[in-house]
Amino acid sequence: MVPLTHLWLSILLAAVLVFVASCLVHMLLKWHNADYRPLPNEAEVLEALRKGAPAPGQYVFPHCADHRDMNKPEMLKKYEENPLGLVYLGAPGRPRLGRSMAFWFLFNVAVAFCVAYLTSRTVPPGAPGLHVFRVAGTAAFLAYAAGAAQGSIWMGKPWIVTWKEMADGLIYALASAAAFAWLWPG
Repeated sequence: MVPLTHLWLSILLAAVLVFVASCLVHMLLKWHNADYRPLPNEAEVLEALRKGAPAPGQYVFPHCADHRDMNKPEMLKKYEENPLGLVYLGAPGRPRLGRSMAFWFLFNVAVAFCVAYLTSRTVPPGAPGLHVFRVAGTAAFLAYAAGAAQGSIWMGKPWIVTWKEMADGLIYALASAAAFAWLWPG
């Protein structure tokens, strides 16, 4: 068993590598740009949202408060006549990218810590780098990619978006695995 204190550099390096990789994916490759489309009537939708003044949060439409009501004629009519949607609303104002990036980095540190914990308990000191890479990479892939499918399964997110997010997760997992394999204590 490897003490977690021996893996602090691996944890930080993995977090930095994932942060840099995600910056490259989103700012250089920009393969997610096509994932977000404008509404054809954006001005009208924004006006309706301003008038309704919903608090920041997650909203679904048509809304059905209780699953037992889903088969009632009035709900069935709403489902047939309207698009289904899930919307996340934030407070008005300029997007705060710095805050989001700071939280993203902290999340990367948390994932790397969990990867370190699992790997340190299952891989002995001096293990071959490929073994470390496999264990750390699998744990990181589960953290960064596996949950992406839920959005397509339950919320109607296009599968192409999910596959791209899972590809991102694979890139992040490979970066994390490389950090742990390279710095694994001998």
